[in-house]
Amino acid sequence: MKKILILTAGFGEGHNSAARGIRDALTQISPESSVECRDLFAEAFGPINELVRRMYLFTINRAPHIWSDIYSWIDHYPDFHHGLRWFSRARNRLAQIIEHDRPDIIVSVFMPYPHFLDELYGPANGAKPRRIVCITDSITINSIWYRCSTDFFLLANEQTANVVADAGVDRALLRVFGFPVSPRFAALPVRSSGPPWRILQIINAGQGLAADLTPWLARIPNTQLTVTVGRDEKLRRKVESIRDASEQKFTIIGWTTELPQLLASHHILVSKAGGATVQETIAAACPIIINQVVPGQEEGNAQLITLTNSGALALTNDEVIATLTRAFANDGSLLHEWSANIAKISRPAASLEIAKFLLEL
Repeated sequence: MKKILILTAGFGEGHNSAARGIRDALTQISPESSVECRDLFAEAFGPINELVRRMYLFTINRAPHIWSDIYSWIDHYPDFHHGLRWFSRARNRLAQIIEHDRPDIIVSVFMPYPHFLDELYGPANGAKPRRIVCITDSITINSIWYRCSTDFFLLANEQTANVVADAGVDRALLRVFGFPVSPRFAALPVRSSGPPWRILQIINAGQGLAADLTPWLARIPNTQLTVTVGRDEKLRRKVESIRDASEQKFTIIGWTTELPQLLASHHILVSKAGGATVQETIAAACPIIINQVVPGQEEGNAQLITLTNSGALALTNDEVIATLTRAFANDGSLLHEWSANIAKISRPAASLEIAKFLLEL
């Protein structure tokens, strides 16, 4: 029986999504294995961590230029070990867990953890616990991800592998499986054809202004709209008032575990370029119109969509509506082109492949 420790954090949903995907795939393939996900920043810092997390969400959504400067500063920071000294409480917590639980494999889906491991145990050398870094971003990769030692880096796509290799990382350490979405993506039904064209708008935490687009989406003829609002009750009330005033009614969904089915049942997604959002829509082969890009890590996600012609970038409400109009024109010819392209890069079973790889180490 293998013991596998997955280290995550709540700074961006991509990290937690990857952690859950790997955990669920391991549990599905090897129920006898011991698999645990831990957020050591939340455990070690409690309310302070939650305050910082909320500040992070506020900054990326309301002051992205400030986050861009912070991201660049981290990318060029000369000594991460020295810079991470402020987080010694989380590092010490990690040492205690390893001493007590003796995991066979440690999978880091958040950047500081492999640096903690280097500081605690020296460079990775193939000895137990095996050390794995799962990079959750695409193309625009902050150097904190790879300026550490590890037994293997797991990457979402070849484009990102090329970027990391060009930065000087040995290709023998790189494994491209796809982003570890939930294993439920591997068994999705075939999407029915349109029209009517089914539009899914996902409004993420801290994105209340995104609801200003909703009434315009609801006016597009020959479409059916679904809007997800998460746990934000203030946002739900705002979207409900929009629906009440709209001639064409639409569906509102709160927090849900049925995102795989939602993406599989809609023809196109409108949302920001978050790591989890983009990778999950790729796994479901659902084209995306990206209407917000956080500088830094999300720029690469947007590039991945535009480089593969799997959707479009439209950063104003007018651009979103114009792009959707083009996509649905001529019996949806552009939408069909995007759908075919995104299906080529889709790896819905990535978490299952990663689980098999880990169990064979």
